[in-house]
Amino acid sequence: MRLKDIIDRIKLPFRKEKELFSALYAILGFYPRNIEYYKQALMHKSIRKRNDKGKPLNNERLEFLGDAILDAAVGYIVYRHYEGKREGFLTNTRSKLVSRDTLGKLANEMGLGQLLVSSGHSTSHNSYVEGNAFEALVGAIYLDRGYDACLEFFEKRVLGKYINLDKVAFKEVNFKSKLLEWSQKNRVRMEFQMLKQLKDDNGSPIFSFQVMLEGIEGEKGNGYSKKEAQQMASRETLQRLKREPQFIDAIFNAKTERTKMEEEPAMAVPDTEQNQDFMIEQEHQAESDIQESPKDSKMLESLDDEFDLSDISHKEKSREDIIAEAEAAAFAEE
Repeated sequence: MRLKDIIDRIKLPFRKEKELFSALYAILGFYPRNIEYYKQALMHKSIRKRNDKGKPLNNERLEFLGDAILDAAVGYIVYRHYEGKREGFLTNTRSKLVSRDTLGKLANEMGLGQLLVSSGHSTSHNSYVEGNAFEALVGAIYLDRGYDACLEFFEKRVLGKYINLDKVAFKEVNFKSKLLEWSQKNRVRMEFQMLKQLKDDNGSPIFSFQVMLEGIEGEKGNGYSKKEAQQMASRETLQRLKREPQFIDAIFNAKTERTKMEEEPAMAVPDTEQNQDFMIEQEHQAESDIQESPKDSKMLESLDDEFDLSDISHKEKSREDIIAEAEAAAFAEE
């Protein structure tokens, strides 16, 4: 092997390291002190790499740390930027800034996805994987340079370059509409249950709502209006649907039980014909066969007397007539 080839092979790892340093500087605005944190942040779990102690070596733990740091840093930025705004507005704004979609787009715009190390599949245009990597990157910054560096990174490198904070804050994201759309698409019954209505120290009303999906309890939300409370409950429920497969399973199991009951054969519809068993069946004879006996004739005469209508009169009777008829009837009974 020639000396030049040996030198090139020695330089190759250093060249790759230098390329990584340069790429990270373009994203972060500073050079890493401990490059190992950043290498791990860019290591997807699919590569199945382990450290000397046999433990998995990927970005999942840094993702967990970065998620917590992001919530704190972005919460502080929003709190400081929107002085006097209510808690619901601040929470909603922070949620939009640290949502999986937002972080995924950020990672893609910054070129973070191109630095990801994975195995067996491509991570390009995958907001879930790239969003996780962004959180892991924040975790690496925290370990490498501390909380203030994380705060400065998001404030200057993200908000100052990629995101307009005011546009995000005042862009209405209708979580209730999104949850309703999901439930209708999956034919899941959804309702909002009001839990309580209180007043704060200033006398302002506070509402509390909970989402119910097929009778399964979703998340709760509080707000200074019913709309705000339902929005918060919807947002939390949507996030739970994303992170808890067991929650989705419980909802669809309940839906299956409901639809099974609805599909069971119903009782036969009752007959609307009236029962005619009270009628006495008559034997029909030819008119020529009917012979009237003397006994039948007397019976008919007595029936005629019984149903004689001659005593029904519209003529008004006098008091004397009524007394006379009563006396006559009394003597007749004796």
